[in-house]
Amino acid sequence: MKTKTLFSSVILLTIGLFATGCGEDDEIFTPKPKAYMRIDFPKKSYRLYDSICPFTFETPVYSVVEYDKDPGSQPCWINVKYPQFRAQLHVSYLPLFNNLDTLLMNSRDLAVKHQVKASGMDEQVVIRDSAHVYGLVYDISGNTASSLQFYLTDSTKHFFRGSLYFDVAPNIDSTKIVIDFLKKDIFRMIQSFKWKDYGKISIKK
Repeated sequence: MKTKTLFSSVILLTIGLFATGCGEDDEIFTPKPKAYMRIDFPKKSYRLYDSICPFTFETPVYSVVEYDKDPGSQPCWINVKYPQFRAQLHVSYLPLFNNLDTLLMNSRDLAVKHQVKASGMDEQVVIRDSAHVYGLVYDISGNTASSLQFYLTDSTKHFFRGSLYFDVAPNIDSTKIVIDFLKKDIFRMIQSFKWKDYGKISIKK
């Protein structure tokens, strides 16, 4: 009899606890948001990139510059890779043959096509009269495949274009801090950019 009474008491207690736990004041547990890996950024330091191409610029020491191996690439098309961040700046160069307007239009079209998934696009004009370097930077925000594009030209002989891409699916929540870090390197490239046929270029060793 005592055993049955004890068993009945346990059952009633269990039911009571269950009923109490189903009240309106229950605490709802939700899974924690997905965390992203902590990124240790290297110290910014730059070196001069020089080659057989008619331009030079400064690039960070943690980047790797390679000629573009795509079958459709042309001489002086290069990729500035940032291995630590799985990102690269695709660079193309073309000599001008009275086709500046066409190249400017193509550059704008390539930037604007990313606005489909962008939350905005800012434009920054580049004017460096002393170096004969003029251009435009497209700063594209949001989950886009390319977050920064630009072109540089002397308006008569040279046209240089760059676009930043990541080797991962676009996710501004995880890549924004890296994009902001690499933007400084790209603006350093633009600020240090020179055409070789406009004055003597000093090569740093």
